[in-house]
This record gives sequence, C-alpha cells and structure tokens, in this order.
Amino acid sequence: MANKGNKKRRQFSLEEKMKVVEAVDSGKRKGDVAKEFGITPSTLSTFLKDRAKFEEKVREASVGPQRKRMRNALYDDIDKAVFAWFREIHAKNILVTGSVIRKKALNLANMLGYDNFQASVGWLNRFRDRHGIALKAVCREDSDRLMNGLGIDKVNEWHAGEIIKLIADYSPDDIFNADETGVFFQLLPQHTLAAKGDHCRGGKKAKQRLTALFCCNASGTEKMRPLIVGRSANPRCLKNVHSLPCDYRANRWAWMTQDLFNEWLMQVDARMKRAERRILLLIDNCSAHNMLPRLERIQVGYLPSNCTAVLQPLNLGIIHTMKVLYRSHLLKQILLKRHGSEDQEKVDMRQAIDMIAAAWWSVKQSTVVRCWQKAGIIPMELTDSGPEAAASEPEIATEELWHSVAIATCVPNEINFQDFVTADDDLIISQDLMDTEVIQGMEAGENTDEAGSEDEGEASSPQQPKITITEAISSVQKLRQFLSTCAGVPDAVFGQLNGIDEYLMRKVTQTLVDSKLTDFLQTK
Repeated sequence: MANKGNKKRRQFSLEEKMKVVEAVDSGKRKGDVAKEFGITPSTLSTFLKDRAKFEEKVREASVGPQRKRMRNALYDDIDKAVFAWFREIHAKNILVTGSVIRKKALNLANMLGYDNFQASVGWLNRFRDRHGIALKAVCREDSDRLMNGLGIDKVNEWHAGEIIKLIADYSPDDIFNADETGVFFQLLPQHTLAAKGDHCRGGKKAKQRLTALFCCNASGTEKMRPLIVGRSANPRCLKNVHSLPCDYRANRWAWMTQDLFNEWLMQVDARMKRAERRILLLIDNCSAHNMLPRLERIQVGYLPSNCTAVLQPLNLGIIHTMKVLYRSHLLKQILLKRHGSEDQEKVDMRQAIDMIAAAWWSVKQSTVVRCWQKAGIIPMELTDSGPEAAASEPEIATEELWHSVAIATCVPNEINFQDFVTADDDLIISQDLMDTEVIQGMEAGENTDEAGSEDEGEASSPQQPKITITEAISSVQKLRQFLSTCAGVPDAVFGQLNGIDEYLMRKVTQTLVDSKLTDFLQTK
C-alpha cells in the first residue's frame, strides 16, 4: 500500500494526448490504446472528453506541444497580449531575448491597467513553457562586438554615401533634424534617484511627464516651435489660455503618436509651401515616424537604425543643453519658493511648458552648429561658428545653484546636477503601433489615443485668475520702475521690455478703436 501511495503521477504533454486521441480515431480498440500508452481506461476517457480543448489549443498555437498542464495564466489577458506580440515579431524573423519579452510584458500590462504585475524571471519561464518558446542566450561579448561592428560600418557607409546624396541639393539653412524627448516636469532634486532609468510606461508618474518634439536646422539659424504632448486635453492650469510659446497636444500616455507627428509634419509642410522653400528633414525610424503623409515641400531622410546616438544632432548635445537650462530654471524656482511664502515646490504644467520653451529658445546657435558638426553631417567649412563655440553652456553657475538647492532639500551626496538633468533620458517617447493593435484586440472599443480628463493630475494646481490688459500694462510699468533701481541692466533687457510694452499698447488701442467703431455703428 505504501508503494502504491508513493507512486509518482505521470503527466502527459499536449502532443502525447493528441497521439492518444488520434490512435482511437484510427480504429484501434480503446483497451489496446490504453495498454499501448500505459494509461488507465479512466485517463483515456478524460483525454477523449477534453479532445475539443486540445484541438483548439493546437489550432490557435497558444501553447507549446510539450505543455503538460492546461492551467491558464494568472494574468491571462497579459499572457495573450504578449503572445500575440511575440507571434508578430517571430513572423518577421526578429531576434527576441528574454529581457525584451519581460520589458514588453511590463509595457502591455500597464496599458491594460495592471500596476502590480511583475514580469519576473519566473513569469518568463512559465510563459515560455505555456507557449513552447525556446529562447537562445546571446553572449554579451558577442552581442557588443556585433553591435559595435555593425554600428561603425553603418555610420561609415552612411557618411560616405547616403548623406552626401541627401544634402547635395540643400544649404545648411534648409537641412533640419527633429527628435522627441521625455520630461518629468515636476521632478524635484531629492527624487532624482527614484526617477533615474524609469521608462514611465504608466501609473502615477505618467501624470508628471511630458513629451517634447524639437526641430532645428544645421546652421543654427532656425529653431521651430516645440510640440509638447501631455495627458490632459484641457488641464486646469491652461484654462483661459489662448497663446503658448509652443504647440500643445494630448493623449492618455503623453507620448508621440503617428497621428500627432503627421499633423506636425503637415503644418511644417504648409509653412514651407507658403515660404516657397524646400527642406530636408532627418529623423529616426521610431514607430511614430514610420507612416508619413504625402509631403510637397519636405524631403524626409531616415537616420540608420541603432546609430542615432552618434548621428542625430539633437541627441549629441542640443536636447541635453535644453534640459540643463530647464533644470537650472527649475532650481531657481525652488529657491525662490523656499525663500518666499509658498509651500508648494512643484511647478504646474503651464509653468513647465513656459520653462521648456524658454530653455529651447535659449540654446545658442554655436551649440546647435557644434552638434551638427559632431554628427559629421555638416563639414566645418560650411558653417560660420566662431571661437564662442568653445564656451560651455549654460554660462550661469549651475553647480553653485545645485549645491544650494541640494543642501536645502536634503539631496543624497551621491546625486549630482548631471544626474538631475539626465534623470528622464530613458523615458519612452513613442508608442509601438503593434502594442496599440494588441491592446485594441484585448480591450475592444477602447481608444488608446484618448486624452485624459480635464482635471486628471491637476487637482493640486489652482486655476489661474484672469489678468486684464490694464493689469498687464501696470505690471510692465512696475517692472520698468524696478529695473531702474538696479545697476548694470543690459540694454537688451530694456529692449525686450519695450517690445512687450509696444505689443500691449497696440492691443489695447485696437480694442478701444474697435469698441468705438461698434458704438458708432449701433447709433446709426
């Protein structure tokens, strides 16, 4: 009896079960089939009863033939979404490693609304077993050697051939590069360590992020208006706001999408048509850039894949400089609020948009030119960069500023200003189209491009009071009085103030003229 109790229970794979069923279908007696496969008559009856399930699994190819247990995954919809993605990738003969599958699973889980899902190694092993997937390990040394070799060859080949053909008919003024970057716009210095390396695929941090698209030409003479993507279509802080220093759009992930990028492209194309210009636009091949509309005045050139770190000018220091300037401005805001009466250190989205745009317009022409030259796209002799190019940017004492804020906010000693600047460099900036299709299949009728609600993520941001034009003019006058008490104010500052004053006076004068004309017409 003891031996019978300790007898190990045999488990059969799906392939073995189907062989048993096929043997019965071939006309053999059930007793003979049971003896042939070493199973009891009751087990045989169970196989025949469940044959419909086995056939469905084989037909869907949703489990591997060696799979022995038919239990569904704990997160069945995540499992199905990842496997649907895997089949598409596998059909294109793209090599997929276990780490890639785990990252994709996290991405899809967040899109499906699971914040607690962990794509652990154990989950990966069970996923592989469920679907009969064999993953081959790639030696790190071989992988690095392969990537480095292919990367260098691609870069050299592109420099020697394709880029020469692309820029042949264009001057540096008409050669542009566009790229996106993610920004944790409310990131405080003391939270740098927690944000470092975060891809922000969803959850609470998604409410604190923006995606910004920048575009500039090779001569550094033209920087286009930034396009900033947030989560809320009508955030409270933008109520009654009709003019921004950028273009603003929204979707539920605050990512760049194909539709948003194509809309931006069409607007640029229309501007070039009005100006009777033709330009070359260099972009990477991220998913948002893959299906372009018909363009009349823009020729698009794609940078080689996996080489943008050394070929894309915006990635070679332009965007980094913008972030240095933005974070520096943020540090000043923190200091001002700490020394003032305000308890809230975080900025709202309106303030962040203003600061991002201001940082972008403050990037020097010499910095832009130097990055285009570093990419090897524009030779030195084609630009007029002078000795100022060697100057570091920004010129403000950022380290002293960082030191003051770090002490005041108890930042760990191992965190420095560069960590603060680059904390959001790993943010995802575009949505994989395949992910959209997968999730649409999992959640029928749900629109992944739908923007967030009006107040989502804005509960702590009070609505800004509406300022009249009379109050604005009065503020300019007060600012002029303040500057008159300061020593060494640059002439450029007074020039900018005069420009603001002239704009406001023109606006109020036109308003008065229009109202008088309306009154006159009403009396007739």
